[in-house]
Amino acid sequence: MRGDDLQQAGMFSYVSPEQRMPQDHPLRAIRKLCHAMFAQVCPQFDKLYARIVRPSIAPAKLLRAALLQVLYSVRSDRLPVEELDYNMLFRSFVGLNMDDRV
Repeated sequence: MRGDDLQQAGMFSYVSPEQRMPQDHPLRAIRKLCHAMFAQVCPQFDKLYARIVRPSIAPAKLLRAALLQVLYSVRSDRLPVEELDYNMLFRSFVGLNMDDRV
């Protein structure tokens, strides 16, 4: 018997973007290198940001998104935002959850 093409959006997802990224994907190794580098640079970033104002986007997330733009030859500044909106691999690399706004 042929099955129906019913599409129902799931309300909850119990799998994180990190779990969906293959264990041997090259972005995992690059993310570890980025994490080590940002651990050294974050104290300098902390000195540059004011403490009293609204919190900004984490500089590490912005730099990881820019690195994705270079690695995947994304040709404009708007396309990475679009890619981050639906690409779970990119979301995982940058450090965004499924419900986080881009």
